[in-house]
Amino acid sequence: MSNITLAQANTIIEAAFAKGAEMGLKPLSVAVLDSGGHLIAFQRSDNSSFLRHEIASGKAYGALAVGAGSRWLNAQAETRPHFLEGLSSVSGGKIVAVPGGVLVKDKIGAIVGAVGISGDTSDNDEICGIHGIEAAGMTADGG
Repeated sequence: MSNITLAQANTIIEAAFAKGAEMGLKPLSVAVLDSGGHLIAFQRSDNSSFLRHEIASGKAYGALAVGAGSRWLNAQAETRPHFLEGLSSVSGGKIVAVPGGVLVKDKIGAIVGAVGISGDTSDNDEICGIHGIEAAGMTADGG
């Protein structure tokens, strides 16, 4: 299984920050994980609050855990709360089930990692994640 490279992760982060600035968003934090859930790169904008690393990583981690963007997890939280309670328990509380966790797929559709963004509304976080992934030449799946 291939993974996102550090260069691709940095491209994703740079493009996500640029999109956030273009949209006039609050300070963003961006985590890029490989397909095994390991951190490749993380950056936070100036004045980003202190738990943003955990939130961004949790969005990406949750997407990888279920093979779907965190928007899907958010829908499951509404319709199947016991599923999310169990998932949270077995993950040690690492999963954040709100939009902003976006799977990254390669040219053949294989999952190569995930991006998690936190700082503005979940919908805006997701928009920036998708933009960053596409700017790196990969396919985004927000769920």
